[in-house]
Amino acid sequence: MSVDHYENFPVASILCPPRLRPAIAAIYWYARTADDLADEGNAPPAHRLQQLANYRADLRAVAAGRRHCGAWPGVFDPLAPMLREHRLPVALLEDLLSAFEQDVTRQRYADRDDLLDYCRRSANPVGRLLLHLYGVDDAPSLRRSDAICTALQLINFWQDLSIDLPRGRLYLPLADCERLGVTPDAVMQGQDTPAIRALVADACGWARGLMQDGAPLVHRLPGRAGWELRLVVQGGLRILDKIAAMDHAAIRARPRLRWWDGLPMLWRAFRM
Repeated sequence: MSVDHYENFPVASILCPPRLRPAIAAIYWYARTADDLADEGNAPPAHRLQQLANYRADLRAVAAGRRHCGAWPGVFDPLAPMLREHRLPVALLEDLLSAFEQDVTRQRYADRDDLLDYCRRSANPVGRLLLHLYGVDDAPSLRRSDAICTALQLINFWQDLSIDLPRGRLYLPLADCERLGVTPDAVMQGQDTPAIRALVADACGWARGLMQDGAPLVHRLPGRAGWELRLVVQGGLRILDKIAAMDHAAIRARPRLRWWDGLPMLWRAFRM
């Protein structure tokens, strides 16, 4: 785990086969660093986009067997051999960069399809890369992986409402706001109203449905990987439970997983 960032899912954990840990760690730091280029600090948008363009150039360089520019050796030195050894699909890594560039330029989404297109590039590639490492490539498994990853991304959005809104980012689809009688301005102002809580509850129900749709994937992955995925799924569902326990007032405070959440997560993972 990164000590500088809170995440809902494990990275190269003890449940991951040792032979795959270097590849998973390389993918994680590639995505984590690119996300930071898009989000962290006070750089202007033009600078962020240029950095991401340079980052993409380095990805393409190491994928072609050439040297990277040297700006991010901690990312591309370990990633380069993993690209060759595991034949990682570079298009999926580029999709992640496309989503991070969008983070720089877009703050609102018209409807669920619009937001799902973002998730297709910001979250789903991670699941597909992991399935690639495990040698799983059948269409039903890919669809379920996409459902889980999209659900995790949406859950992170609803968990982070109190953080994203001050940054000017509204991930609740505008069409859903209109359908439930909520104005975007009211959400952006952080108003805690029954209508906004109903909007968050509706969004959480959407995410829960996607997670449940993807959950059967845990039975497709072998051994420890399947158990790790069980905990990933239960971690996301646990966050939704915590938002519900707040009466969906996530606009006021950010729910977090604590150590004592481990026991119910393990029990539910065992029952899957």
